[in-house]
Amino acid sequence: MILIKDEIFARMDELSAAMKKVARVLLADYPSAGLVSAALLASLAGTSTPTVLRLVERLGLGSYPDFQKALRNEITHQTSSPVNRAAHSTVERVGGSFLEAAARDRIALIEQMLSIVPPTEFDQVVALLASSPRHVLISGGYFSKQVARTLALQLEQLIPHVGFADDPLGHDTLKYLELRRDSVAIIIDLRRYELSSRRVSMMAKKQGATVIVITDEELSPCAEDADLVLPIPVGGVPFDSFAALVVLAECLVEAVFHRVGKKGLERMRQWENAVQIHRTFKDTSAREARATPERVSQTSA
Repeated sequence: MILIKDEIFARMDELSAAMKKVARVLLADYPSAGLVSAALLASLAGTSTPTVLRLVERLGLGSYPDFQKALRNEITHQTSSPVNRAAHSTVERVGGSFLEAAARDRIALIEQMLSIVPPTEFDQVVALLASSPRHVLISGGYFSKQVARTLALQLEQLIPHVGFADDPLGHDTLKYLELRRDSVAIIIDLRRYELSSRRVSMMAKKQGATVIVITDEELSPCAEDADLVLPIPVGGVPFDSFAALVVLAECLVEAVFHRVGKKGLERMRQWENAVQIHRTFKDTSAREARATPERVSQTSA
């Protein structure tokens, strides 16, 4: 059964700016948001009723009552089907390697990501980051902050003025108050959404920054403040999977690298020459250095 939300994700790239607002409201509170009147949905999205009706028509669902009937059918199917509930909770691994099965699940998430992330919004994010904004400030949630930190560290080697906010509502608050119209705030907020992330998105928006939200298919409340939204699938057992999130972050870094070209490569060279990372090298010079005291001892004897 193809869900309406999947159809919305698939067509997001071809929607007008006004229709995208309606789509994001629908996805943020799916399917409940679609069960209200067309006028109320338009009000929630800050658009007009005709825009809502055009979106429904674009989705190939006919009239608004037809759209709501389809939503109710989805709800009935999901709540009444034991098979469907079982498929979305515990999957019995029969035969083969558990490693292979679990890895294939995550590969499927990455493939699904390709159909969910709007290419034009991804390209806009890359172009924005490559344009040398005044600030790029990145934050994440309780778990996702680890990916946010890595994204910040890697982007910092390619473009200037990149920062990571470890404690956005604490000692990093001033970083958000310094954002301006030519600044960018990237917020990773996955289900179960965090109140601190919403406060950060609202603060960044108030400062005039461009807000980019990376979230899951159900859409964080931060999406309401976002200029650009990159949604990813996160379904996993026993915790939500970061597979698609990590791949998306790596794709962003690689795309920015190709976009900035030689400037990024030169910045990487400068970083390599300036930063000293202590490592262990197993080479002949190291072995000779370790052997020197022994030779000296033998000579002395």
